[in-house]
Amino acid sequence: MLDILRYAQGASRVDVVLDGFVNYHFVTTPPASSVAPKLMLEAGINPAAMVGGPDGQRRPVISLRSSPWKAGHASNPWHDEFDLDHGHVRYYGDHKPTTVGLPGATVGNRALLDAWALHAATDPRRRRQAPPLLLYRSVTVRRNGRNLVKGHIEFCGVAVIERLEHVVQRDPETGRSFPNLVLDLAVIDLADTGDALDLRWIDDRRDPSLDCVQADRHAPDAWSRWVRDGRSAIPRVRRRVVSSRVRSAEDQLPPAGSVAEDLLDRLYRYFDGRKHAFEMLAARVSAQILGGSGGRYHAGWLTRPGGDGGVDFVGRLDVGTPANNTPLVVLGQAKCIRPSSSISPDQVARVVARLRRGWLGVFVTTGIFSRQAQIEVIDDQYPLVLVDGRTLAEQVLRMVAADHDGDLGALLDSVLTDYDLAVTYRRPDEILLA
Repeated sequence: MLDILRYAQGASRVDVVLDGFVNYHFVTTPPASSVAPKLMLEAGINPAAMVGGPDGQRRPVISLRSSPWKAGHASNPWHDEFDLDHGHVRYYGDHKPTTVGLPGATVGNRALLDAWALHAATDPRRRRQAPPLLLYRSVTVRRNGRNLVKGHIEFCGVAVIERLEHVVQRDPETGRSFPNLVLDLAVIDLADTGDALDLRWIDDRRDPSLDCVQADRHAPDAWSRWVRDGRSAIPRVRRRVVSSRVRSAEDQLPPAGSVAEDLLDRLYRYFDGRKHAFEMLAARVSAQILGGSGGRYHAGWLTRPGGDGGVDFVGRLDVGTPANNTPLVVLGQAKCIRPSSSISPDQVARVVARLRRGWLGVFVTTGIFSRQAQIEVIDDQYPLVLVDGRTLAEQVLRMVAADHDGDLGALLDSVLTDYDLAVTYRRPDEILLA
């Protein structure tokens, strides 16, 4: 993925490197064939020639090329959108203001319409005939002191057609409107092959001696799952670049045999029968974490059991100087669960649903947050602080050492004592008046 290749129409297919870059035609030529037609990228939409296999005709592949430097020009008056980290590309067809007829009159759009019929099929046997879409994007490179906008492409992955729409566009130069196609493409995950494509798959799809099943023997796992399960598989097979902020289960729990592990276990056993009282400890830990970030934290109150609606405690974080600051409402959720258990995306979403613009959420647990829950918080940029079992134990150790002379029992007694006094029924935004 994202490798830059040198593309030249008349380049030899036997030269590995061309002008310092890997030669596109070398990469896309089957090793055992010197007569197979080249997979050209002269147009935006480049359908390979049909192949007659033992089980019928199939199109091996469609290569899509986007040229950002042409966007807005008469030859390309539309803007393709690439969001590869989230596995989405929005790609416009090749109908132009001067094209006569409806979308489908051009070779490229006709191939996409035919492909869409297979990509949208409900029968796995029909989906297996669907041509994969290989995505390329023209890039500018600097060579010999010059910026070159032509002749170099970036491989952006393999996609399935998630949606196809008929749209009306307007030529920015003439103001003339014209019909076209626009596709939402799901870029599939290639993690099983190291974020690279095994081109033996494309070679096999071009081999007329192989049927569709045989031709998919080197297909990516994500493609095979999509062929089997169809549209419902797209969320699971979509490419997603996971941030380094996602923590493994091991990273969210104290090291085995450590003081923190023993403390976390004691906290779980102590609050397992006092889950509402755990909210008081979670509120204190949140105050310590947020207050240590440079802002001034003001403790608020705990909500009544059974009526929290996804909120267990309320606080306020003042950001800025005393004279120049903005107050942020803090909504907290506390879950005392077995340390080996995990918080699901649905549980996180319940807290997020209560947040208004400018509010901050905190989720404190004795367990861990599932990988998917973390990904959704990161990808959707939720203003939510996740406090896992390891962080909880570390913060409690600091509180015990600083305020209770190392006596955990004294801290727990104070939590129980303060719990009843802290419970009240008030709207979260009332904290701004405190």
